[in-house]
Amino acid sequence: MGGFHINDIRITGYYPGVVGEITTLHATYYYDNWRFDVSFETQVGRELSDFLGMCVQDRDGFWVATVDGIFAGAVAIDGSGPSAEGARLRWFIVAPAYQGKGVGRKLLQKAVKFCKSANHERIYLWTFKGLHAARSLYEGEGFKLREEHDVRQWGSRITEQMFDVTLV
Repeated sequence: MGGFHINDIRITGYYPGVVGEITTLHATYYYDNWRFDVSFETQVGRELSDFLGMCVQDRDGFWVATVDGIFAGAVAIDGSGPSAEGARLRWFIVAPAYQGKGVGRKLLQKAVKFCKSANHERIYLWTFKGLHAARSLYEGEGFKLREEHDVRQWGSRITEQMFDVTLV
């Protein structure tokens, strides 16, 4: 992959095969870096597939970033929960070759802008301690750490974190 400019990042929606690309990227990235097991991959694939099958326009959002036609990352907004909880940011990931090059920032900004236009009053997300670049992006959009606790899941011990931002 050669160099590219932020203007070369194309944000689109669903296309055939993207569920597999997102699931594969999550599975390989989190296995390589955190040793997450098969339960993580199957959870991502199952929940992402279910989400896309029940997605409601104007409430939920799903975006994919590509550079020169190559999958570079994705993010989704799930607005199906109770309005008091807000919309949930999910499946935010950027392929390692594109990290630190503006792809994540562009995806996250798209998701936040959508939430404002959809009148979601709050956005929240679950992540875990140690994803410093992602945390920096979240905090750059106004997200604050609200909760954290140690858990054993996906074959690893992690410190799960919940971040949120109020939009109104």
